[in-house]
Amino acid sequence: MSDPVWSLHSRLKEDTIDIGDLPLSKVLVIKDAHYPWLLLVPRRVDAVEIIDLDEVQQAQLMTEISRVSRALKEITKCDKLNVAALGNLVPQLHVHIIARRTSDAAWPRPVWGVMPPLAHDASEVQNFISALRRKIWLG
Repeated sequence: MSDPVWSLHSRLKEDTIDIGDLPLSKVLVIKDAHYPWLLLVPRRVDAVEIIDLDEVQQAQLMTEISRVSRALKEITKCDKLNVAALGNLVPQLHVHIIARRTSDAAWPRPVWGVMPPLAHDASEVQNFISALRRKIWLG
């Protein structure tokens, strides 16, 4: 009998742009130009909570959150980073890393549900992804 294969939740697939894989996590950009908003999704079958990862994987996830957060802050020059693992709508473990500005549409509230998603400008999002990939060693 073969082990189950990890796959990205359909809602995450629909709402994101895949930009590559770190050792543990898939890195995604949320399709909402209101905020520079990334997701890290550990590629582990049936992981719902951070505690579903073993301690080595938890440490790797924290390393990846730090690496991506540092890169996002450097690229966006944001005022604040929001980092959260909520998963109320999508049970698959995923960590949001959102660059916030005091001038953004939701400030100081959480970003969820404040504004309908705004489509990215194709060239702007590609420039953002290229800069991010360089900073987090994806290419």
